[in-house]
Amino acid sequence: MSVRLDLAVSRLTPVLSIDALRAVERNHAQEPLMDRAGTAAAGIAAAMLAPRPGRVVVLAGPGNNGGDAFVCARALRGRGFDVDVVTAGDPSKLPPDAAAAWTALGSSGARLVAAPPDGLPALIVDGLFGVGLSRPPGGPYAEWIDWANAGTAPILALDVPSGLDAGTGVAHAPTIRATATATFIALKPGLLTLDGPDHCGELSVHPLDIGDDLRPTGVRIEWRPLQRDLPAILARRMWKSHKGTFGRACVIGGAEGLVGAALLAGRAALRLGAGRVVVGLAARNPPLVDWSSPELMVREASSVGDAYDAWVVGPGLGGGERALAIVDKAIGCAQPLVLDADALNTISANPEQHERIARREAPTLATPHPAEAARLLGCDTSAVQADRVRAATAIATQLRAHVVLKGNGSIVARPDGSFDVNASGNPALATAGSGDVLAGILGALLAQGIDAAQAMRIGVCLHGAAADALVAQGVGPLGLTASEVIDGARALVNEATRKPARR
Repeated sequence: MSVRLDLAVSRLTPVLSIDALRAVERNHAQEPLMDRAGTAAAGIAAAMLAPRPGRVVVLAGPGNNGGDAFVCARALRGRGFDVDVVTAGDPSKLPPDAAAAWTALGSSGARLVAAPPDGLPALIVDGLFGVGLSRPPGGPYAEWIDWANAGTAPILALDVPSGLDAGTGVAHAPTIRATATATFIALKPGLLTLDGPDHCGELSVHPLDIGDDLRPTGVRIEWRPLQRDLPAILARRMWKSHKGTFGRACVIGGAEGLVGAALLAGRAALRLGAGRVVVGLAARNPPLVDWSSPELMVREASSVGDAYDAWVVGPGLGGGERALAIVDKAIGCAQPLVLDADALNTISANPEQHERIARREAPTLATPHPAEAARLLGCDTSAVQADRVRAATAIATQLRAHVVLKGNGSIVARPDGSFDVNASGNPALATAGSGDVLAGILGALLAQGIDAAQAMRIGVCLHGAAADALVAQGVGPLGLTASEVIDGARALVNEATRKPARR
């Protein structure tokens, strides 16, 4: 079976929670982090100005983010750019480092103004608010954000677009819609999930020479570095292989009117490498063949045995007593288990199943969307979306499961409470059956013997990367179907692991 190998985290971009970021900043408080940040940002600003140099308007806030802006403005003046710095703060009330940056700016030749000047600048630098903001901007700062968003000039945000909660991705009104964001030390969850990707533009990360002290909370899961590791993680396809070599997966779901969900998951499991796939349908008198994929072994859910290497339970399962009995049986299996869709709804309505899942010895993977996550946590969907990281990690620790909270910037949480943020995917995945396909992909990886944590990372990233590749080829985003994502994912895995043919 597959090699047990941790993914090369060093190749993936670190993500820090806000608490972890604050700890790093305290450990390096004696270093000139503000100077490094502002100088790095000036380099990005200069590159953005290269096609059309002109006047720069720097919006500087009342805290350390404003200090970064002062340094950036001074560095841009040193490069010969015409710079207006818009600031309303009292210099005597600035934090010490920001006050020093403001003083140093005085001799640079930058103009200090109390409101954005007339005329269209070549670039706006947003240095109003950073990671400390957790409420809507007010006063003149809100007016400046509206001014910046209303124009056509490109906007460079420093660390975080002002108005965006760096921990949760909630965009408070108003929030800067940046063309690019230069973030410092490491990525923050809010840049990658919920509203963050719609406000950050192109992200660049500037570690500020922090070095080995950086212990990330997690990573941004990216397809290219993951792709490099796949040949070592997936089982080598030996010439003497047979279908049993690559595992047996079982998908159970498909109640009346929902049979397609289970079939989609089964097709995904088959085409992503499981050697044999059985689909157990919960519908009464179900079709016992899938003419689109006759390789699937389709049967009634009640006749499914237990001789499998991985289980996927929930796509189109429906509710009621049949669903409860199926989920009960699945929880008791001794193999890795993916709980999806209606299986999660059944668990939400039966708290005793939470305890049974937490006691399972074999790995459990759960794939809730925000509404399903809310049911598991006993809250409403808005509470889940208000802090997606907290919601995902809460479910993971409660169920002792590997959890993906699906959505923009899917959160991948582990039983120990740690998490990653997925970077692949696009709006093409907002289509019926997309989640069923993800569940089937996960089942295929588990059936092939891949560690649960790796399978979740690979499966979630691969699912999004397939949609990205298809959109790049002109297939979607409008009208991309879940079935097409299956073949796109298969193509990416084969591209990553293909070996020369034997002669």
